[in-house]
Amino acid sequence: MKISVRNLEPTKAKLTITVDNEEFEPYLQEAREEIAKQINVPGFRKGHVPAKIVDQRVGFGAVAGEAINKAVPEFYSQALETKEIRPMAQPEIEVTEVPESADSDVKLKFTATVERRPQFDLPELDEMTIEVEPVEVEDADVDKRLEALRQRFGTLVGVDRPAQEGDYVNIDLDAQIDGESVDTQEGVSYEIGSGTMLDGIDEALEGLSADEETTFESTLTGGDHAGEKATVKVKVNSVKTEELPELDDDFAQEASEFDTLDELKEEIRKAAAMDAKGRQATAARDAFIAKIEEGLEIPVPKGVLEQTVEEQLKSQPNADDETKKQVEEDAEKALRDQMVLDALAEKLDVEVSQSDVFNFLASIAQQYGMDPNQFIQAILSNGQIGSAVQEVARSKGMLGGMRKVTFTSNGETLDLSDFLGSDDEADAEVAAVEEDETVAAAAAAAAVADDLAKDAE
Repeated sequence: MKISVRNLEPTKAKLTITVDNEEFEPYLQEAREEIAKQINVPGFRKGHVPAKIVDQRVGFGAVAGEAINKAVPEFYSQALETKEIRPMAQPEIEVTEVPESADSDVKLKFTATVERRPQFDLPELDEMTIEVEPVEVEDADVDKRLEALRQRFGTLVGVDRPAQEGDYVNIDLDAQIDGESVDTQEGVSYEIGSGTMLDGIDEALEGLSADEETTFESTLTGGDHAGEKATVKVKVNSVKTEELPELDDDFAQEASEFDTLDELKEEIRKAAAMDAKGRQATAARDAFIAKIEEGLEIPVPKGVLEQTVEEQLKSQPNADDETKKQVEEDAEKALRDQMVLDALAEKLDVEVSQSDVFNFLASIAQQYGMDPNQFIQAILSNGQIGSAVQEVARSKGMLGGMRKVTFTSNGETLDLSDFLGSDDEADAEVAAVEEDETVAAAAAAAAVADDLAKDAE
């Protein structure tokens, strides 16, 4: 096989691949054998028709066409490996020459134009030191968590006074456009000041007592008239305020397994400290990626970027120019990070085991509330297992790279082993830098999960 490569862009290459006849012959023979199973030739048992007879009955062109369907993808893959080209998208294949007969001197020749990962050199990691901002747990953090827990045990009590911010009201709504009612809702519960309903409703409700009503102007956010201005009449049916329990030992016993409020506070402080360390580990991850990208010129494949942005904007059909620009910037950074992590995984000779991939897919299935076995089978059936393998390799490469560098905070060495694991544990499982993110969810895997969820509905 002869391979020539022409770089059209830093991120696009055109391969011209010429296959020797002796290399193509096994594919021709396999095609003949498959065709022989499907045709009836007098004097020969089905599946045992000689090659020459098959060529005569169906034509050599049909045999060659069948052989090309299998040969071209395999020779293309071999060419990528030989020339160390890392594709970022599916190639544009064009077959330019095909043998005309079994004894033809013409060779199979085709071109493959593909967007590729650009070439760049990663820095050495062993001597690298990365500074990370320190994190501290303050009394305010503990108080905030304690207050959130306290609110979970709060009760709503009716009050005979005008409503104010923070109160919970039961309301009826009637939206009208040009005097005609276009949307009505009754018995809606709403917390004043939460900002989860129409613009202007908070100001309208404050000062109203039970059985009082008022009108205000707003823009509808849903239904057939979304985006239109409407006059909204709102009536208050009841006003309630949240009554919170006293912060004392009795509350600690009711809300937790601890006997005293001081013990509960200490446990909350420990949880806050662990969360702070998790945020610091995430910051270390981001700093690590930024550090190894520092000074590198890494162009992003244009076609891949355009397709990624297009896919992300499908869920935002009314996005303005500023939003579109932000989506493009985020997509470009994500693609650049992916390419760097792919290169890092190769540099570190990362190996991905079957259990690594299945654990990853099981974690995705759990996020979607799906049966792991069913989800894994769907990934296999859709031919998307490669995306999962790639995501796991990226995660293992990132964690392996982070274990090689030194992280410091306030000039002191930062121990992230609780989040990064050790080199001995690296092959046992894919660790997580964030609790809910074993690895960044593979887009292909998530898409399959979405499709299965829709089918279930």
